[in-house]
This record gives sequence, structure tokens and C-alpha cells, in this order.
Amino acid sequence: MNVLIINAHLAYPGWSEGKLNLAFMDHAKAFFTARGHQVAETYVERGYDPEEEVNKHVSADLVILQTPVNWFSAPWIYKKYVDEVFNAGLTTKALLEGDGRTRQDPSRQYGSGGLMQGRRFMISATWNAPREAFDNPNGVLYGGKGTGDLFLHITSNYKFMGFDIFKSPDIPSSLEDYSRHLEEHCLGEGA
Repeated sequence: MNVLIINAHLAYPGWSEGKLNLAFMDHAKAFFTARGHQVAETYVERGYDPEEEVNKHVSADLVILQTPVNWFSAPWIYKKYVDEVFNAGLTTKALLEGDGRTRQDPSRQYGSGGLMQGRRFMISATWNAPREAFDNPNGVLYGGKGTGDLFLHITSNYKFMGFDIFKSPDIPSSLEDYSRHLEEHCLGEGA
């Protein structure tokens, strides 16, 4: 299996250095490498070539976005990355061909033009929020919404390209749980 791990951390010296996201990224890389899988990495903050990133996505069976949650979303550099990389993939028709609809077949649904079927996408996010804040109908901030709801804008981009979205309401809270999570939910049967 080919795995692409994208680190979307944006450093804020003295406040957010990125050590936790790097620890999760390194842990996932070691997990997959130890099992004989190939791992490609992108550190958005260090720069990237959009065409190269398109090729990494095309080659990947699994894409993991490793990101902190800054002001209720991924850092702005990740949105820039998505705009540049996904537009390059649309232009070259490597990731998708339009939005799926055609004049010849008006029954095709919007969002069905992705070429990445059979591939998976997962978000591994670090939050400064307690687990109890999510999926809590009495929650003041999220009003019952879970992490899947809060990342809809990110997962929709990958669904638009045809990726299957892996989501679980029980996101591991420590590196020890992360290995079990990757084993059970990312490798699957016979991997």
C-alpha cells in the first residue's frame, strides 16, 4: 500500500511549534513502514510543487491529513495547498474530470467526477478541546456536532475526487492508541 501523509501544521513560535502533529506523523510513518508499506510525506509549511503533490495523490491508496485545529479548521496554508494541488489535478484530469455532471447524462450527480475511487482519506487532528465537547447535544459550542461534521469542508474535497472517507467517533487520544487505530481502520483485511 502507498500512503501519503500531509502535515498541515503552521508554526507559531512560542505558542504552537508543531511537536504533537509531528509525533503523530512520525508514528504513522513508522507504523506503515514497519509493515512494508511505502510512505510519502508532505510538510505544507516547507513548500511543495503542486504537480508533484498531484502525483503523490494519484499514487496513494491512503491519504492522511495530519493537522492541528486552529480556530475550528486546518491552518490557512492547507486551504492554499488544496486550491493549488486540486486545481492542478483538475486541469490535468489526473484527480477528477469536472464535477461529474454531463449534458449527455443529466442523471449523473454533482460530485461524481472524481477519479480516485477505491482510495481512502483520513484526518488525524490535534485539538485543544475535550472529547466531551463533541457529539454532545447539550454542548454549548458544537450543539451535538461531531468531528465529522466539523471537517465536512475538508472531507468533501476528497469525496469530490472519489476518495472514501474514513471516520470514527472514537479518535485515539494518545500515541499508544494510534497504532491500534491505524491497524484496525486503515490497513483492513489482508493488508
